[in-house]
Amino acid sequence: MPGHDIIVIGASAGGVEAASQLVRSLPGDIPAAIFVVIHIAAHSNSVLPQILQRRGHIPATHPKDGEEIQHGRVYVAPPDLHLIIKPGYINLAHGPKENRHRPAVDPLFRSAARAYKSRVIGVILSGALDDGTAGLLEIKKLGGIAIAQDPEEALYDGMPGSAIENVEVDYVLPIAEIGEKLATLAHEPVETNNNSVDSQLAMETDMAELDAEAVQSLERPGKESPYSCPECGGVLWELNNGNFLRFRCRTGHAFSPDSLFAEQSDALEQALWVALRALKEQSALSRKLAKRAKQRNHSISANRFAEQAQEADSKAEVIRRVLVQGENQILNIDNIEANTEDNNLKTDMS
Repeated sequence: MPGHDIIVIGASAGGVEAASQLVRSLPGDIPAAIFVVIHIAAHSNSVLPQILQRRGHIPATHPKDGEEIQHGRVYVAPPDLHLIIKPGYINLAHGPKENRHRPAVDPLFRSAARAYKSRVIGVILSGALDDGTAGLLEIKKLGGIAIAQDPEEALYDGMPGSAIENVEVDYVLPIAEIGEKLATLAHEPVETNNNSVDSQLAMETDMAELDAEAVQSLERPGKESPYSCPECGGVLWELNNGNFLRFRCRTGHAFSPDSLFAEQSDALEQALWVALRALKEQSALSRKLAKRAKQRNHSISANRFAEQAQEADSKAEVIRRVLVQGENQILNIDNIEANTEDNNLKTDMS
């Protein structure tokens, strides 16, 4: 009888150090396969496997598509690819982003739950926002175990805090204790269950792989929302995992409430910058036309263009103040995650 031998770990900002500490505490002969997703830039060269292998006792690699799953291995999601678990092997997919990321935590967790049900342990570590919560709900639904890093300890408490708030987490532990708990659970026999995989989980797992049938299907779980997808502009559908609200478009982009709000905030800021540029260009053009009109003694036109320039400057100043306030008050999640992980990687490799 197998133990809890499929361990899936998700993290974001602050996750490199947290995952390194966790892997360091795992015994080299643990009878389980470990899968790790940490949000990283799409076009970066990830050295996370080298870091985890150097820190711990278990070989760590970026897996190849179709690679066989083996115990005593750490499989790290490569940049710009979702890490998908199939029965017995790994699939790498350039599917739609989820929660603004590829790789994302939820596709890994969902696919593990679908393939291995009660044998799965889901672990949420440090990270901003709430990626991983929806996938952890599926792990619990199919009989697996949920573990969250103690938010008081996490460098960024968004992800573990969301998991604790929305999922019946089995253990909330500091990093120093998670490794020991995983080693214990990996040796405990697991009763296989007959919990069925519902159609929503199957569809969402397939969409992470950009499965043609899932994308082309006219059937969508949930209900149509009034919101549009920030990635592709399509209609978003509201989905509910228990009380956890999410959104997904027809092509597969998925958002938690926090990630959708963050994406909308970014889109709003971009629109404000475009408006500021357009107004400043309009002001410059109006002043040039006013000058030309004055040189030709066209006083009425000169005054009209001067008034238009003043009006454009006035509107631009309002937008400028909004942008300044936004820069001072709004947390830019992407910059935090990218800068934190870049700094962690540089520190770890130095």
